[in-house]
Parts: sequence; C-alpha cells; structure tokens
Amino acid sequence: PHRRNLILAFLTLFIALIGVAGNAVVLWLLGCCMRRNAFSIYILNLAAADFLFLCFQIIDSLEEVFNFFSSISMPTPRFFMIVSNFAYLAGLSMLSAMSTERCMSVLWPIWYRCHRWRHTSAVVCALLWALSLSLSIPEGKYCGFLIKWHDYEWCQILDFITSAWLMVLFVTLSGSSLTLIVKILCGSQRVPVTRLYVTIGLTVLVFLSFGLPFGMYWFLLFWILRYDVIPCESFWVTVVLSCVNSCANPIIYFFVGSFRQRRWKRGTLKLVLQRAMQDTPDEGDSGSRVSSGNLGE
Repeated sequence: PHRRNLILAFLTLFIALIGVAGNAVVLWLLGCCMRRNAFSIYILNLAAADFLFLCFQIIDSLEEVFNFFSSISMPTPRFFMIVSNFAYLAGLSMLSAMSTERCMSVLWPIWYRCHRWRHTSAVVCALLWALSLSLSIPEGKYCGFLIKWHDYEWCQILDFITSAWLMVLFVTLSGSSLTLIVKILCGSQRVPVTRLYVTIGLTVLVFLSFGLPFGMYWFLLFWILRYDVIPCESFWVTVVLSCVNSCANPIIYFFVGSFRQRRWKRGTLKLVLQRAMQDTPDEGDSGSRVSSGNLGE
C-alpha cells in the first residue's frame, strides 16, 4: 500500500507542477496583459483557485515522498487541508457561476443585456471566494484542522452544510450545462456555436470526469463518518484525478484558441487565449479578428 501511495504521490507531483505552470500563464495573461470581460473574469478566478489547489497538492505529495524515504516524519500542517478544500470549493463555485450566467444569456438574451450589472462577474466571484472561505474555516476549526480541539457535533453540522453546498453546485453546474447543450443542438432557434461555448463545455466535461470524485469523496466521508473505512489509496486517486482537472483547464483554453488555425496565424499565447473566449462564430479569417466577449467589466 505504501508503494502504491508513493507512485500516486509522484504522479500527483508531476501533474500538479505542469498545472501550476499552465495556470500561472493564464493568471499572468488575464491579469496583466488582456482586457477583461464578463467571462474572462470567471476564468481568471478559476485559474487562481486551480493554482492554489495544485500548490497545496505539490506540498502534500512532497511530504508523502519525504516520509517514505526518510526515517524522520515531516507532517504537513493540518490547516493545509483547509486550503485544499477552500480552493476546491472556490473553483467549483466559479465554474458553476460561469456556466449559469452563460445559460441565462442564452435563455433570456434581452433581459440579460438590459438588466445585467456591469460588474456582476467581479462581485459574484468575490462573494463566492468569501462563501468558500466562510465554509472552510469554521469546518477546519471544529473538525480539528486548525487546532487540536475537536467538536464532533459542530463538525458534523458543518460537514453537512458543506456537503449540501457541494450538491447544490453539482446540480447547478450539470443543469445549466445540459440546458446549453440542448439550446445548441436542438430546437428551432439553435444557438450558433462559438469558441466560448466550446471552452465552457470542455471545462465542465473535464470537471465532471476528473474533478467530481474529489468532492464525492468528502461527501462520502461525511455520511460514513469513519475515515478508516475508505482506503488511503482512494484518497490519492481522487487527488490525482482532481489535479488532472486543474491541469487540463489551461490546456483546454489554448487548444480551443488554436484549433483550426494555421500555424502561422496562431500568434502569441495572448491571442490564442483571446480566441478561446471568442463569443462570435468564426468567419473567414478568424485569426485576425478576435472578439473576446460582449460585456466589458
């Protein structure tokens, strides 16, 4: 079992290092080099959450490797678990909010354009960061991650609240994404496919395939209420899958942005990322005319 954990820790470390580099590039481009719009703000905050999650996983996997080869145990500070859960909750919240807002813009386009506040994305992201933090810190305090003191009753209550919020986010994400797919593929008034739709769709698909098991793991822990029932390898498997999810997001952005572009037209990483958030159908020379969104922030 220890050797399997070591292999999974090395795999986590390798994937997380790639993901940190990719998300750092996205953070730099969106934060410093590009004009932000309604949906790029969500992608910026999602990249920040993924970056934070992967940084913690690098530290945790290094600790696993060090403890395997060394006779001296070097435990990871317990509050790092709070950081991991906080980043995971924040990332899922950003993705759900982005998919929901896109769904609203498709279902009620006139209302959306007329009533949407200019700084909605920034305010929503700030509130979601605050909510994720307000769920993670009390849970860490009463469940013994911040201090050794443990309050079983409050820990159970907070675990239930966090699990319920996770389920709300999963249902919201799945429902809004399914609605978008139906509007694009079915009906008399089909929505034209843009690169932004593809970017959001692939990001959601990858999360449901790789990021969901990590959340379900903690959900099962709450209902089972016994940490020794689920093998340690199961935890590492969910961590590896979640790291794949966080690592894949930058790859999706740059893949969608460079897809169907001739090599000499792909341009810089900045232009490729702009094309990934293009909200108009490709017309002719899409490499030279890029629209990165309709609503400025």
